[in-house]
Amino acid sequence: MASRLIKAGVDQLKSKEFREYLMSTHFWGPVANWGIPIAAIADTQKSPEIISGKMTIALTLYSCMFMRFAWKVQPRNMLLFACHFTNTAAQTVQGARFINYHYLSKKERKFA
Repeated sequence: MASRLIKAGVDQLKSKEFREYLMSTHFWGPVANWGIPIAAIADTQKSPEIISGKMTIALTLYSCMFMRFAWKVQPRNMLLFACHFTNTAAQTVQGARFINYHYLSKKERKFA
């Protein structure tokens, strides 16, 4: 069973359709776009005082719109969808950190 699955995967990688996919913007666009969520995930380890609230909202809305686009375009671009889903999650975390730092914990910092 596993050997058949591996053979089918290797055959798919050798196929003309897969080579054409690798040479298209349907593949390279999402690959290049992965820099945004990777940077957002890396920024979760940095101080929340450097987070831009406006940019976080803009990137969240941008990724929500492009998640829908990636789902509606034919053929569906699941690589682009995964990229924007990851970015939406990362930007939501950043937004929560921004709100917590600038609005919820301000009273605690003021008296400390």
